[in-house]
Amino acid sequence: MYSGQLVFAQLMEHLPLHTFRRCVQRYPSKYPTKTFSHLDQFLCMAFAQLTYRECLRDIETCLRAHQAKLYHLGIRGNISKSTLADANEQRDWHIYEGFAISLIQIARNLYANDRFAAELKQTAYALDTTTIDLCLSVFPWAHFRATKAAVKMHTLLDLRGNIPTFIHVSDGKMHEVNVLDILIPEAGSFYIMDRGFPSWHSVKD
Repeated sequence: MYSGQLVFAQLMEHLPLHTFRRCVQRYPSKYPTKTFSHLDQFLCMAFAQLTYRECLRDIETCLRAHQAKLYHLGIRGNISKSTLADANEQRDWHIYEGFAISLIQIARNLYANDRFAAELKQTAYALDTTTIDLCLSVFPWAHFRATKAAVKMHTLLDLRGNIPTFIHVSDGKMHEVNVLDILIPEAGSFYIMDRGFPSWHSVKD
């Protein structure tokens, strides 16, 4: 049996933690970090994403089942649903946005010279929107219809590597075309979108 590093720890080894620490310093938080650091929080949420955990209790149950391995995963803090909830609510989300942007840039550089289906020197992007249904009683702030809650995730993908370069989460009532007012176009690049974007824009004009 393999007795070296756990797979999750091997993945996390590739993270530029010096960049993560700079992001933490840039957005100081009043929430205590002695028993549950920002890195603990990030590793817990990354673990949840990679293992398809569905809720905070699910994260807590899964990680506590491997209590003896937490140190080897890089997690030093105590794992509990309330601790995770407080950290997610009170710590500045800009920390993780800034870190994500730095990781996206690293990934784009790695794929910059990959072959593309079309012979293009310029960057090609795909823009699309997904509606994420939510429970209205749990997320009353995301009111969408009479008995339904939802948010929309507007995503711009760099097609060389399928890397997200822009993500905007809005309420469910925001029309897709309005995200074009938020995007900053990159000169010389190609933007691919379905007909709903330009056709609606022409109707508005």
